[in-house]
Amino acid sequence: MKIASTKKAVVTREYQLDIGSIQVYDNYMVSTFEEGATLTLERAYQIIGISEIHFRNKNFGYISLRKNSYAVDPTIYNYLRGLENLKAFAIVSKKEIDMHNFKIEKLFYKKNMEFFIEYDNALAWIKKRLKNKKKKDKL
Repeated sequence: MKIASTKKAVVTREYQLDIGSIQVYDNYMVSTFEEGATLTLERAYQIIGISEIHFRNKNFGYISLRKNSYAVDPTIYNYLRGLENLKAFAIVSKKEIDMHNFKIEKLFYKKNMEFFIEYDNALAWIKKRLKNKKKKDKL
């Protein structure tokens, strides 16, 4: 089981937050947070701000790479739902607890959100969702 990608994508920008890092690529972001961190609404606003800098007029995807265990305030999903251009949200983990937490998080998010064990599968899903959205926008 691979949790990191074997393919080399070009990182547009990397941000170091107090709870971890955000890597920004052409049309998606990847977050990796530290063990024991808590993703609060205030910290979610930082991530939303990063998305607005890079994807203001562009659809994008988000990958939560859960190498470590950390807490997520589920109310942040109310705000993430409001990001019209966030078209796909993927969680990558090989931990069973994260799979259970995903089911709860999905109840709050209510948009395109999937769980993956391997990063490459999550990335392929994100790219497919963005490609399909682009086709629908052209119709």
